[in-house]
Amino acid sequence: MTEPQIDQFRQQVRAAAADKRTLRIRGGGTKDWYGQALAGDILDTRVYSGIVDYEPTELVITARCGTPLAEIEAALAERQQMLAFEPPYFGDGATFGGAVAAGLSGPRRATSGAVRDFVLGAVLMDGTGEVLTFGGQVMKNVAGYDVSRLLAGSMGTLGLMLQHSIKVLPLAVRETTLRFDMGEIDALRRLNEWGGQPLPLSASCWHDGQLTVRLSGAQAAVDAAARQFGGAAVDDARAFWASLREQQHAFFAGADSVWRLSVPATTGAIVLRGEQLIEWGGAQRWLKASGDAATAQNIRSAVTAVGGHATLFRGGDKSVGVFQPLAPAIARIHERLKASFDPSHVFNPGRMY
Repeated sequence: MTEPQIDQFRQQVRAAAADKRTLRIRGGGTKDWYGQALAGDILDTRVYSGIVDYEPTELVITARCGTPLAEIEAALAERQQMLAFEPPYFGDGATFGGAVAAGLSGPRRATSGAVRDFVLGAVLMDGTGEVLTFGGQVMKNVAGYDVSRLLAGSMGTLGLMLQHSIKVLPLAVRETTLRFDMGEIDALRRLNEWGGQPLPLSASCWHDGQLTVRLSGAQAAVDAAARQFGGAAVDDARAFWASLREQQHAFFAGADSVWRLSVPATTGAIVLRGEQLIEWGGAQRWLKASGDAATAQNIRSAVTAVGGHATLFRGGDKSVGVFQPLAPAIARIHERLKASFDPSHVFNPGRMY
């Protein structure tokens, strides 16, 4: 690639490596708070924007990293398609590259898949300024496919992600949202029962004694499931799921730290001090609690005991570590990957660990 923006990025990267400086990769800045705090010169990706290729019949879109996420979703909506992992914006200015780098998914993730499941290919600038291409624009092109998926959620620590090819899906023909009054234990039991059946579940949320579920798919399948489930229809369903995706739901209000608990969906109630909200059929649980060292230890011990991990998602004392500490063997793999892609540690060093 010899585009002016690419040459500009290359000059910044090589100058930083030569001067032993660090670069803080930044798109719209809507997720700057996620992960460990960063220092360094800002490398602004918004100058590298635009949809490169979109093939609705092939269900693939390719775009540059600085492309506004809203532009991507608007183009897909015109053709009745969507990013099935429902990436959160967390504010105006969210970019396509930032969505992939953060690796965050919305309410539909449990049934449709995570960001990495939809990445087909990527173009990356490494820590020496070289441009590397991985994967392709079709699922059958598996050359480098694992590397493309590896970049999803890497928080910009492995390099500057210039471009991505993402698989998209058609919008559901019909959707309906139902709500039930029930406690946490009953809600988890029901979600696991439903999860083992061929039902068109596309999202779930339990909070404060209410279980809310979304059904998406063919009209006949959704209508049949709705009759089977019962419950009360939710009139403002679109706004509800958007508030959950963007963390504007009342649960996320206030000054308490927010922990993200990732556990097996079959896990029962996790007794911890603080208020909880449960998504993804029980696999993702949000906890409002203190972010001090003692609380962090208690939370991580409880979550580890059930085979999960805990992330200090918002607020709190980040010195306790935002992400669950890695096992020594896994940590060495991370270190070798960082050394391979970014030997001078130019990009976002310390953002994750």
